[in-house]
Amino acid sequence: MPAQNDEDGQNSASVTTVPLLEPRDGVPEVVTTARGVADAAAMLAQGHGPLAVDAERASGYRYSARAYLVQLRREGAGTVLLDPIPTRDDLAPLAEVINDLEWVLHSADQDLPGLAELGLRPATLYDTELAGRLAGFPRVGLAAIVAETLGLELRKGHGAADWSTRPLPESWLNYAALDVEPLVELREAMARELERQNKTEWAAQEFEHIRLAGPPAPKPDRWRRTSKIHAIKDRRRLAIVRELWTTRDEIAARRDIAPGRILPDSAIIAAAEASPATVEQLQALPVFGGPRQRRSSRAWLNAIERARALPEDRLPPLTPPLTGPPPAGRWSRHHPAEAERLAVARGELTALSEEVAVPVENLVSPELVRRLCWDWDVAAGDDVEEYIGGRFAEGGARPWQCELTVPRLAKALTAEK
Repeated sequence: MPAQNDEDGQNSASVTTVPLLEPRDGVPEVVTTARGVADAAAMLAQGHGPLAVDAERASGYRYSARAYLVQLRREGAGTVLLDPIPTRDDLAPLAEVINDLEWVLHSADQDLPGLAELGLRPATLYDTELAGRLAGFPRVGLAAIVAETLGLELRKGHGAADWSTRPLPESWLNYAALDVEPLVELREAMARELERQNKTEWAAQEFEHIRLAGPPAPKPDRWRRTSKIHAIKDRRRLAIVRELWTTRDEIAARRDIAPGRILPDSAIIAAAEASPATVEQLQALPVFGGPRQRRSSRAWLNAIERARALPEDRLPPLTPPLTGPPPAGRWSRHHPAEAERLAVARGELTALSEEVAVPVENLVSPELVRRLCWDWDVAAGDDVEEYIGGRFAEGGARPWQCELTVPRLAKALTAEK
C-alpha cells in the first residue's frame, strides 16, 4: 500500500533504506564499436524476462533531445552501457534482439523519442513512473518510488549533467548503471500493487498509449515563451523578439547547443526594448558586449533590422490568436454558464480522484474537460453519456478513463440545480 504523506509532506510511515552505491556486477565498459554492439546484442539475447531501459540526454546543454548514453539491463545477461554517437549506424543487431521485448522505463515518454531515432522501439512497454501515479503513490520520482517499494536508496546527482561530455566520468557511468539496476524488480512490485487495486488493465492501456504516441507536436509560436516577454507592449518590439528568437533557434539547431547558451532570453528582451540601430549600440547592451556575442553582432543586428522593416500588417499581435477556448480564469465574467459547468466537472473529477486514488490529470486530460464544458451542445432528449464519451474518445481518452469518468460527469452536468 502506498505510504501517505503527513501535513509536512513527509511519509507517515518511515522507510528504512539500503544505499545502492554500485552495480552488483560492477560498471561495464561503454560500448563504442560495431563489434561491441554485436557482442552486447548476443549477451542480451541470452537473458530472460523484460529489458530495463534508460537513456541520458544533455538537456540544457544541447539543442537536440538525442540520447548520449543508453543503459540496458536484462536478468541473466547483465548491464550494457551504449554510446549511441559512434555506434548510431551499427545498431541493427541490437534492435533485432531488443525490439521484440517488453521494455521497462521510468517516465518513458522522456526517452522513447530519442531511442526511436536510433531505431530502438519496444514491442510492449511498462512505465514504472506512470504505474506509481495510477497506484496512488504520493511521490513517483525514481529514487522515491524505489525507496518506497524496494527499500533501496538511489543517490541522485548526475541527471542534469552534460551527457555529451566525452569521455564520461566513471562516477557518471556508475550512476547510469544504477538507474537500470532495480527497474525490473520495481516493475514486479508495481504490477503486484496495481493488481491488488484492480488497476492492471488501466495501466496496460496507458502504457500502450505512450508506446504509440510518438513525439509531441511542436507548439505554435514557441518564441512567445521567451522569459519576460510580457514586458513588451509594442508590436514592433515584439517582432524584434520573434526575429532574435528565430535567429537564435536556427544557430542553436545548426550547432546543437541549447538556445539559452547561444543567447539568454534576458538579452533578447533587452535588445527588443532598446531597438539598437548600430553595432555599437547593440554591443553597449548587457551580454551583447561580451567576446562571444561580439562575433555574432551582425547576425543579431540583421534580425533587428528585419523586424524594423516589416510592414504593419505583418507585425505579430500583442496576444496570440486563440485556437480554442479562452483561459478558464476568464470565463466567469463573460461566460458564466460555461464557468459553472467547468466548476461542476472539476468538482466531480476531484471527488472521483480521491475515491480511486488516481491524480485528476491522469483520470482524463484537463484540456478535454475544458473543451467539453466550453463546447457543450446537448439538447433535450440527447444521450449525454454518449455525447461526452464521443468527445473524450475523439480527444484520445482511453477506454478505462471513459468508463470511469463519463457516467459521473453526465450525471453531474445534468443534475437539477
